[in-house]
Amino acid sequence: MALAHGNLAWAQLFGGLSRNGLALNVQIRRTIVAAIEAGNLPPEVRMPSSRQLSVLLGIARNTVVSAYEQLINEGFLVARQRSGIFVAAERAPPLAELCRLESAQGWSARFAVRPSEMQQITKPRDWINYPYPFVFGQFDPTLFPANDWRESVRAACSVAEINVWAGDLVDEDDQDLIEQLRLQVLPRRGILASADEIMITIGSQQALWLLVQLFVGPNSSVGIEDPGYPDIRNMVRMRTSRLEALPVDGSGLVPDAAFARCQIAFVTVGHQCPTTAIMPLSRRRTLLEVAGRHDVVLVEDDYDADLSFESGIEIPCLKSLDTDGRVVYVGSFSKVLAPGLRVGYVVAPRAVIAELRVLRRLMLRHPPSNNQRATAMFVALGHYRTHLRRTAAILAERAQLVDGLLTELMPGCRWRRDAGATSFWVEGPPAFDARDLAAAARQHGVLIEPGDIFFADPRAGIACFRLGFASIRTERIEDGLRRLATLMPATVTLPRRVRGEA
Repeated sequence: MALAHGNLAWAQLFGGLSRNGLALNVQIRRTIVAAIEAGNLPPEVRMPSSRQLSVLLGIARNTVVSAYEQLINEGFLVARQRSGIFVAAERAPPLAELCRLESAQGWSARFAVRPSEMQQITKPRDWINYPYPFVFGQFDPTLFPANDWRESVRAACSVAEINVWAGDLVDEDDQDLIEQLRLQVLPRRGILASADEIMITIGSQQALWLLVQLFVGPNSSVGIEDPGYPDIRNMVRMRTSRLEALPVDGSGLVPDAAFARCQIAFVTVGHQCPTTAIMPLSRRRTLLEVAGRHDVVLVEDDYDADLSFESGIEIPCLKSLDTDGRVVYVGSFSKVLAPGLRVGYVVAPRAVIAELRVLRRLMLRHPPSNNQRATAMFVALGHYRTHLRRTAAILAERAQLVDGLLTELMPGCRWRRDAGATSFWVEGPPAFDARDLAAAARQHGVLIEPGDIFFADPRAGIACFRLGFASIRTERIEDGLRRLATLMPATVTLPRRVRGEA
């Protein structure tokens, strides 16, 4: 790229600038740094003047001046009086040159495990660019409380606050976040815990991984819901072959003989994954009674607890009903705020938390403490509760809209969504293949999740799919579902669903 000559090359270099993304001066700096590191801007190349570049890009001159000044201060550019601005002469070798290493052969034979061969939930990385993303576990940018989060981050970034969180906490957590969990978050679920019974994790995913490492050995018998969360099934399979596929009915997990054989079971009683079934209080008590009688440890994955946005009697979580300390509770802010935040937590007896802290330390010491402190500020300032109220009304409206449209557009399917869930579990006719539907729908800008991945035997879930509505804007739901309906089989044989049945 002959960047020293003509405007065309410079226009190509800065062609990726967006008026809707980061601040323009930040984008200019990133573009120049990337070009220097890649060797596309060699030393001593003269940069366009601030006036020339501002005219070329159609932006304010001060924006370019600001970008140049910061790059000069950081040593990427140099200013020479009456000559202009140039790429600095002294710099490290281009990153591309440093990375040209010969790959060793035969890596696959060296692997002790092959996680890539396990069935994984897959979603397009660019899901947000699809017009109709009915995906679960993602967020709608229009619902994110950007201003409140900025205030919380600013409050956490004062000099005094930085002095608190910038040091290495070793295996400790931000005490303010622990306190906010104790005072404002966990009591909503009926959980009273002391500070030494709580540990912060990088999302609930890390919490589940750590618990598998701590409790599951080669000879452990482990219960996994079927259908259930695929990632926990894969985590357990990497530790033991003794998996018990625990059946699920309209009330959630069935505490049967298979359950009684387990040493530990991973359960989703708030909203069963993926059917959304809420386990009734009577079943929860039975589950605890059977677990106590057969000495089964229960890991309660309450992944979307605070999103129970519809009115009604709240059923206590298992942890709040636990009288003999056998329930380990896992929670997260991901579904409520944004999955990229990656702040989760474990509530367990002191002895368990003590071991988990050491185990976590061996992995990464502690989650980023700046994120912990910002989250604590968000809760302490009342933004968390306000966000829940704002989001609740919108999600309730979307749920009602989807329910009515499914009745109209897919009468041959059965579906289920228990109160407060942010997805529908849909089952088509026996000959229906949701994988084919998902592939065809994606070509039309509609994203859904095939249900076979959730089953121990994928063939049992071929006719099922999950339809999330937390990440799609309300005004796009109807058009998206109508497009999806046109791709459904013309002949359907199943009756309309009976409310409350899977």
